[in-house]
Amino acid sequence: MEILQMLSTIFSPWVILAVLVVIALRTSVKFVPQNTAYIIERFGKYHKTMEAGLNGLVPFIDRVAYMRTLKEQAFDVPSQSAITRDNISLVVDGVLYIKVLDPVKACYGVDDYVFSVTQLAQTSMRSEIGRMELDKTFEERENLNTAIVSAINEAGAPWGVQVLRYEIKDIDPPRSVLDAMERQMKAEREKRAVILESEGTCQSEINVAEGNKRARVLAAEAERSEQILKAEGEAQAIISVAQAQAEALEVVGRTAATAEGQKAIQLDLADKAIEAKRAIARESTVVLLPDGQSSAASIVAESMSIINTLNASKS
Repeated sequence: MEILQMLSTIFSPWVILAVLVVIALRTSVKFVPQNTAYIIERFGKYHKTMEAGLNGLVPFIDRVAYMRTLKEQAFDVPSQSAITRDNISLVVDGVLYIKVLDPVKACYGVDDYVFSVTQLAQTSMRSEIGRMELDKTFEERENLNTAIVSAINEAGAPWGVQVLRYEIKDIDPPRSVLDAMERQMKAEREKRAVILESEGTCQSEINVAEGNKRARVLAAEAERSEQILKAEGEAQAIISVAQAQAEALEVVGRTAATAEGQKAIQLDLADKAIEAKRAIARESTVVLLPDGQSSAASIVAESMSIINTLNASKS
């Protein structure tokens, strides 16, 4: 009272009233940021949730008890030890992506939702890794993340939060296991190299054999075509010779039908008879000629007989 009396003596009542109005307006008007929720309590009990924008309070009665962000948040999950189904100890850490869906449940359903979700993620991760063998933890990391998220969301539904993603950052097995895995991978790489080399050699030999086969086939086809062409050429030559001989005989026959032709034939036969006698003389030192046969007809007949004898002896 003394203080009020002193203030009343210093300031006028209107000034004090204005100050009280300013203080009341300041405490009764709230500007809530975007993606943020304010939890309001009245006389220590939940009253309402303020959303983004301009909001009002009853001075000295309502108060802002909690402020919860509705944005997606990322939290590190500390490293922890887990044992696989084949009794291999691993050190695993990860990161959680959490979003508050119901700010009232996040405030009154759990004391610290971040700590609770992080602990739940650690226990779920140990449980999921305990069901898998060591090799599967590296191969099925995506399935492991999905299983952990499903387990956390099922248990954390009353807390008003949702785990959007869980990502495993590092999986550290013991050094002895790493050495064994490196030797295994080295052996596997060498095995694949040998297999690829043998497959390459096999394919090369197949290609060479296929090339030789095609070359032989092409050579045989070329030889066959050559023989066919040669036979066709020889046949065409024989036909041409036969046609020429036939035409010659036809010309000889037409000429022999005339008197001049008969004389020419006799002259030709006489020449051939003389040549035949010369040939007989070269073959034998004795030549017997019959008497009284010196006429042209006898010479021609004799020439024909000699020609036939020579032909028979040559054949």
